Amino acid sequence: MASEGADGDKKGTSNGGAHGSGDTVSAAEAAKAAGPGRGESVRVDSWIWSVRLVKTRSMGATACRGGHVRVNGERVKPAYAVRVGDEVRLRHDGRERVVVVKRVIRKRVGAPVAVECYVDNSPPPPPREAVAPAGIRDRGAGRPTKRDRRDLERLRGLAAGTPGFSGASGTSGSSGSSGSSVQERGHGGSGSGSGSRS
Repeated sequence: MASEGADGDKKGTSNGGAHGSGDTVSAAEAAKAAGPGRGESVRVDSWIWSVRLVKTRSMGATACRGGHVRVNGERVKPAYAVRVGDEVRLRHDGRERVVVVKRVIRKRVGAPVAVECYVDNSPPPPPREAVAPAGIRDRGAGRPTKRDRRDLERLRGLAAGTPGFSGASGTSGSSGSSGSSVQERGHGGSGSGSGSRS
């Protein structure tokens, strides 16, 4: 009984040692297992999803249809077959990724394995200050005043394209007077209607 327990311990330690040294081996095996079979090609939308450049395969297909994926400088459809050595450019989430295909895989793998499947030549991401959206107010500043709102709309470019802004700005006196006459008529009509009811 004691010898069996000792053998079991020896087996356990030998397996544990093999597992520790096999992490890199298992990563390589995972990449090989994720590769295509003989005679099979890998679609570009599937490849950019497999190497974790996009979160879902449908996002990869949408990026291809929108013209945001280029292979060797040409816009490609989602079914374009990727080969080793191709340069893939992807514009996603406000950033451009430039990668060179080292290994073609068709199944999604973990991040350490995915990094081994391409050479990343992407430019560095812009600093956070450069991509901060305009019009963010400080916490606790309260609601914006009318002046703040106009400044925000001017900054966003809404004032020129919105039809209601020409009358609201008060550039012509006739539009302001016609608006007030319409309001008076509306009040008079509702007043006369309420008077006729009683």
